Amino acid sequence: MDTAAAERTATGDARERRGGRRTRRAGIWCAGLLFAAVSVVVGFRTADSDGVTPVPQLLAFLPWLLVPAGLGLLLALLARWWAGAVWGVALVALLAWFAAPYGKAGAPGGRPVAELRVLTSNVEFGQGTGPLVAAVRREEPDLVFVQECEYTCDAALRRDLADAYPHRRAVAGGGSEGSVVLSRFPLRGTDGVPGTMGMPGAVADVRGHAVRIQLAHPMPPLPGQVDLWRGELAALRDFAAGDRDTPTILAGDFNASQDHAAFRRVLDTGLRDAARLAGADRTATWPAPIAPAFGAQIDHVLVSEEFSARRARFLDLAHTDHRSLVVDLTLHLRS
Repeated sequence: MDTAAAERTATGDARERRGGRRTRRAGIWCAGLLFAAVSVVVGFRTADSDGVTPVPQLLAFLPWLLVPAGLGLLLALLARWWAGAVWGVALVALLAWFAAPYGKAGAPGGRPVAELRVLTSNVEFGQGTGPLVAAVRREEPDLVFVQECEYTCDAALRRDLADAYPHRRAVAGGGSEGSVVLSRFPLRGTDGVPGTMGMPGAVADVRGHAVRIQLAHPMPPLPGQVDLWRGELAALRDFAAGDRDTPTILAGDFNASQDHAAFRRVLDTGLRDAARLAGADRTATWPAPIAPAFGAQIDHVLVSEEFSARRARFLDLAHTDHRSLVVDLTLHLRS
């Protein structure tokens, strides 16, 4: 090989090495940025805190952070960035750990005394009222919790479902503020839980057994309103902890998943997520257009330890951004 050819070969090799180094550095930078972003959210989850915007919003989709964490791990391996690979493995392991259901899930020990079906639905400013009425007639729940039921929704429920559901509690309001509870069982009204949006409550006579029922609809964790969201979830927690001797059903749009510390505090009172009891934990309910393929489970039916859950189903209703949840419950006497 002549001198010129040798020089061209050496130059080509040098360029290839420089290109390889640039590619490796780019891979390391991309992996590092992905790991850093995911680490912020995972760090708050590990610290049992919801943090500040945008952490609460991202926590709702915590299991999906496996995607950027996994991509970062792949980039780290391709770039032979071994410290980054360890970082990525740790993040993936933590995310997998947090994906496990939270809270108690034991079965009641007492004998069963009543069976009932509960349906909760956010009808998005009343737009999904018609499909909800059809679903209620089809599913025949005993208790119906309706969020964002504004004036026309309230009037439609009175007109179309009053015969089947003679008992009701409601907070009238426009837009997202109105809420309604419909019941086949007699109800004794309570003060409910105060909030920006209506959260009515009652005590139901379920075949001779008193059951506290409470609709949940705290404010969402919008930027600038995270403290309000946290405070209204705390009010629901106080309700749940206020009377542990009476069977309780707390249902609605919580605007929170099990990855939010404020929601876990509600579960820490002893309430259990009926969807989890029925084997349907982590099933996304919002946003409906892309659930269940992607989304978060923020609509819940929480029950005290006197209840077991046989089945949970998620209904896709038109004209609303939430999926409705139907659960079949059994009330047991305390053992």
